[in-house]
Amino acid sequence: MALKGIKVIEMAGLAPGPFCGMLLAEFGASVIRVDKVGNGQEYPDFVAHGKRSIALDLKTEEGVDIFKKMCNCNDVIIDPFRKGVMDKMKIGPDDIMQINKRIIYARLTGFGQKGPYANMAGHDINFLSYILLLQQMNCFHLGLLSLFGRANEKPTPPVNLAADFAGGGLICALGIILALLERNRSNLGQVVDVSMVEGTAYLGSWFFRSQLMKFLWDKPRGQNILDTGTHFYNTYETKDKRYMAVGAIESKFYNILLEKLGLVEDEVPQYQNFDKNHALFADIFKTKTQAQWCAIFDGVDACVTPILNLKDTLHHPHNKENETFKVTEDNCVIPNPSPRLSRTPGISMATCKIPEQGEHSIEILTELGFNCQEIDNFVRNKVVTQALSQCKL
Repeated sequence: MALKGIKVIEMAGLAPGPFCGMLLAEFGASVIRVDKVGNGQEYPDFVAHGKRSIALDLKTEEGVDIFKKMCNCNDVIIDPFRKGVMDKMKIGPDDIMQINKRIIYARLTGFGQKGPYANMAGHDINFLSYILLLQQMNCFHLGLLSLFGRANEKPTPPVNLAADFAGGGLICALGIILALLERNRSNLGQVVDVSMVEGTAYLGSWFFRSQLMKFLWDKPRGQNILDTGTHFYNTYETKDKRYMAVGAIESKFYNILLEKLGLVEDEVPQYQNFDKNHALFADIFKTKTQAQWCAIFDGVDACVTPILNLKDTLHHPHNKENETFKVTEDNCVIPNPSPRLSRTPGISMATCKIPEQGEHSIEILTELGFNCQEIDNFVRNKVVTQALSQCKL
């Protein structure tokens, strides 16, 4: 696998950090999750499959020493905490890089390491709202979140996909891999500073750079070409209360769309009468079921596709042939790793169990060279905890 031999320390946290660790693990990296001692995480980690767990009290001198010993033989640290948390425990980048000059120290935060919001709490919806777009023609500022939603309605967050996972975890994994690649030349590690605000802004590069294209963005939210302001880039309800997605932007695709709907462009001009044409399309799509529309549009270059729910996506013929998903023993639908590498593809860890908090504590301490007496003292003094079902002392 592409990342075989790479060793990662993932500090337990919410979704973005664990997702970053999952990406690395499913392409071959060995990932150890550092959990807190005590009652466990407040929320379950749904992407911890295939990782190992050590429960470590980093508020103790012994816990810090153990962590530093781990850092000396690992390649990557994923730090999901706010600015200064790791530094206060003397395990920030400056401390760790004195021990291991080759380590990649990835800091994944919402607002970054500096600025007035660096120490402020937030979630995906907050990070997305702070990414500003300048509407040149109207001279007012908008958050990237303002792009999502229908006309004359409040902005609608696209769940927590954009900032947490795309602008956060995915960008962090990219930064780590870039730093590992550069390390082959310099033999030195470096800090990877990932702000979910900045990562999501970078994902939106096309939106920022296209703001001067007046015909794309000269109207309020929900009234532009790509934000459901037109009839040819929109979603429609079907007879059986399901939905179809229409994205016939190019004229050649639009003409095929009209043909399949029994219309001609003279009746439904592409760039005129958007509201009237939308109402017409809505009435037509309600005359057939989703399956009937699929029979009409499948394999046709009209850019019309069914909107599938999570259950249906597993059974769609295209996804089945490509083995896009797999099903776990508890009937959970899991995407397989992407991108696909021809020689060293990723392998989904979803069929592996989620580790209990501290399940591998003793195993990891043994690998670090601690003897049985030392490990027993760590456990007795609650410097580390070991899941009882896995205890081998």
